[in-house]
Amino acid sequence: MGKVICDITMSIDGYSAGLDQTEERPFGDDGGDGTGDKLHAWMFDTPEENRAEVDQFAAARAFIMGRNMFGPVRGAWDRQWNGWWGPNPPFHAPVFVLTHHARDPQPMDGGTTYSFVTDGVGPALAQARTAAVDGDVLIAGGATTINQYLAAGLVDELRLHVVPLTLGAGTRLFDGVPALKLEQVGSRAASLVTHLTYRVVP
Repeated sequence: MGKVICDITMSIDGYSAGLDQTEERPFGDDGGDGTGDKLHAWMFDTPEENRAEVDQFAAARAFIMGRNMFGPVRGAWDRQWNGWWGPNPPFHAPVFVLTHHARDPQPMDGGTTYSFVTDGVGPALAQARTAAVDGDVLIAGGATTINQYLAAGLVDELRLHVVPLTLGAGTRLFDGVPALKLEQVGSRAASLVTHLTYRVVP
């Protein structure tokens, strides 16, 4: 069976998004224009320097994300919304979206299908494990979703991409998570980010 991996970019003070998130500014007050240009510059401005980490993310066989990461629509699905990533999302695998509002699966180009799970983190993980077969399941975020999986003791590995900026407020990793015992298994410094990998010790 593959691993359950959380993978997230965060500021050095622990935030994955700033305050005042909107559809136009999904990362809120992130030190840039709110589109993630500061937090995720390592992915888009220096992609070759960070190719190994990007490829590692894409190697998962199934993904889980929270509804806030999927998009800005709240409440009932009152309009069609298929994620921030356009008609051919970068996942190329099944993606399970946690939500309180049922919706039919949404197939996309390139092998991505979004399935909407209304009965919690455990059932979402069970579905993702089945879809991944023997491959890894990657919990892509946001921080609130990752915190739920960490608090439930369902995570094997934690990959953090730590960006040298502070946000001061927003959505923070580890909020509400009991103390964790972590074993560092990897670290690599790049020009815009430090990549850290930890095994979560049961």
